[in-house]
Amino acid sequence: MLRLGSVPYLVGRPLDLGLEADEGVRYERRVPARLVQGLRGGELDVALVSAIELFRQPGARPVRGLAVAGRGEVDSVQVFLRRPLDQVRRLALDPSSRAAAALVQVLLAEREGGPPEYLEVPLGTDPREADADAWLRIGDRALEETWLEGLAHWNPSAAWTRSTGLPFVFATWLVTEGAAVGPHLASLHAAAERGVAARRALAEEAAPVLGLPAEDVTRYLVEQCVFTLGDEMGAALQLYGERARALGLASQGLGRFLEVPDGAPCRG
Repeated sequence: MLRLGSVPYLVGRPLDLGLEADEGVRYERRVPARLVQGLRGGELDVALVSAIELFRQPGARPVRGLAVAGRGEVDSVQVFLRRPLDQVRRLALDPSSRAAAALVQVLLAEREGGPPEYLEVPLGTDPREADADAWLRIGDRALEETWLEGLAHWNPSAAWTRSTGLPFVFATWLVTEGAAVGPHLASLHAAAERGVAARRALAEEAAPVLGLPAEDVTRYLVEQCVFTLGDEMGAALQLYGERARALGLASQGLGRFLEVPDGAPCRG
């Protein structure tokens, strides 16, 4: 039985669609930071986690080609501003996503005048309530603050792509060292194939549940988010890891990708 965890956000559905019905999988949902705790604590074998964890957990390996990524604006990851970005002196980080938090620090490391002070609020605490000039927010709540409240914001994914020409990989399937994931790799790819094909239906179903405009949800899931990547996945992760390590935000290089063996049957 493969112990697998995914995120409780709409953005995870195109990668995990149908996995909860796989007889060989024990499936659960947690926020990214809790998924990381599950991997580190031995409670999970594989999880859809923040990409920065690739560079922090010894022996952990990503699954090739599958990711939550963006090649520009991604509205579910925003830095909301109480003043212009170049005037921000204190920025509260959403503890739910370590990849986004590290990305913000990478991008602002060489800001004219120096980077802001970062406030790491405890998990479960609202970064918007912090005494700060700006706050990082991820997930469905970020969509609400962007579309329903129209708050001023800066989009780190768009900034990354403008400066590097590469997509930004927010999350990947991460497999712990020694986990018997081989028989399930084809199932992960099959889930992504199902989920990517069903993005419009997923968006239309989610919009009324989330209380968000269907047109915006569809644009987000179909146009902004990218779930399958080729060779640029490795290039993007490599550069991100190098920049994160230079700031002391990561401790190791990119591990070798896991791939579906030729002729492997699909369990999904």
